[in-house]
Amino acid sequence: MKQLSIYLMAGRQTPELAAAAVSGGADLLEIGFPFSDPLADGPVIRRAGERALAEGMRTRACLECLAETRARVAVPLIPMTYASLLEAYGYARFREEATAAGATSFIVADLPLEAVPDLPRVQLVAPTTPVERLRGAAERTDGWLYLVSLTGTTGARETVSSQLAGLVARTREVTSVPLLAGFGISTPEQAARAAELADGVVVGSRAVEIAEEEGPEGLERYVRSLRCAVDEVAPVRQ
Repeated sequence: MKQLSIYLMAGRQTPELAAAAVSGGADLLEIGFPFSDPLADGPVIRRAGERALAEGMRTRACLECLAETRARVAVPLIPMTYASLLEAYGYARFREEATAAGATSFIVADLPLEAVPDLPRVQLVAPTTPVERLRGAAERTDGWLYLVSLTGTTGARETVSSQLAGLVARTREVTSVPLLAGFGISTPEQAARAAELADGVVVGSRAVEIAEEEGPEGLERYVRSLRCAVDEVAPVRQ
């Protein structure tokens, strides 16, 4: 079964949005903890982070949001943030409190592979990642590898990156862990194309936009459209 991961920014409406995304067919959820200088994020997620910070979503509030979300959904929940936030809060403290709140793993976009080895996290690899780094990331990743399908920041694109197929092929040569592709995937057609290559897809910017513009009902419809597209290229979920 191909996996579908949906990214949502932590905020007051996130638990309800998360429940809607799962109802639409999301297999796992990434919960963004906002950071003031998110280098990997495009304009949509940057603005969402700014709104979250403006409404008081600091680390403690995000952890409370995570716990409220866990009370609504049973799928894996993965906080996604940046190293500076964890350094300020304390890595051990953050891991303990986030796990208690329902986190199943972590994504720290700018944390080097060798840093903080006792923090279980999903590693990110990109088209520019050398083969030895691919192998190292696969050995240390927590459950699956996040394939950054293009060179650049998050955000919708007109087509799936032409770099994704090569990245999948190079990564398959060094590991058998599941590969989920993200960055630049926003439409059902793009999700299906990426799912043909990888073991699943991550959709962020467009999901955040839909959540803001159309609320939980619109998000559920959107996620269901992605789910249907992904299932067309793989066995339907039981």
